[in-house]
Amino acid sequence: MEISGAAAIVTGGAGGLGEPTVRRLVDAGAKVVIADLPTDNAKAMAKELGSAVEFVETDVTSESSVLHALERAASLGPLRISVAVHGGFGGGGRTLKSNGTPHSLEDFRNVLDPYLVGTFNVLRLASAEIAKTEALADGEHGVIINTASMAGLYPHRQDAVYGAAKGGVVNFTHSLAFWEAERKIRVNCVCPGIVDTPMVRKGIEAATKLGFLAKPFVPAKMIQPEEIADAVVSLVRDDSLFGCALEIRPTGRQIVDPRRAPGSRK
Repeated sequence: MEISGAAAIVTGGAGGLGEPTVRRLVDAGAKVVIADLPTDNAKAMAKELGSAVEFVETDVTSESSVLHALERAASLGPLRISVAVHGGFGGGGRTLKSNGTPHSLEDFRNVLDPYLVGTFNVLRLASAEIAKTEALADGEHGVIINTASMAGLYPHRQDAVYGAAKGGVVNFTHSLAFWEAERKIRVNCVCPGIVDTPMVRKGIEAATKLGFLAKPFVPAKMIQPEEIADAVVSLVRDDSLFGCALEIRPTGRQIVDPRRAPGSRK
């Protein structure tokens, strides 16, 4: 699809993966709502990028908060792009604490709520708003990009709850492949390996101290946030991709297509 002239919303747009994603979309000619919690960086981005962006304080787990951000995005132009790159909050998602006891249900929810429930919340509300866009009547498609992880594609013993949340995002994305034909909205997700962001480095440091993280798990070369932003833009532009997961390693990318259920039609 043509990005120039479209409006977009990026949840987590002022964070580690979000900032370069917003910048790539603006460079391509989009008007973007940075939907995030208030930070100095969010304000600095809004000031620097000027009329190309608008910062809207957003809680991805709140329906009214996301709706407000979407309304602001739709006021910037035809809303056709939604990218969820928001992170988590609260306690850790590790299956066991350092003393071997399970985390509380609250700790599990602190992982599942932003990563899985928040992604669902943004997707369902954004899809309804994108469907209103008049441009979709002319054979164009809206695009929704979810951020999952390689932890959602493979067993993730280092953080089973995080893996479960991201696995849910991957399967959710795969299961919405039919939206391309029925709703004219392409849904895809990106599945990065370990990305070099402040939040990830802080998490690695904490996990190592607690003994959860084996040294070989941390790659010699981490993926840069700009690589994820480039992958997101490539998924937005490529009209042939829908219901797919784009796995991103330091060595390159590969498309992971949905597995078909036994007996399903091709």
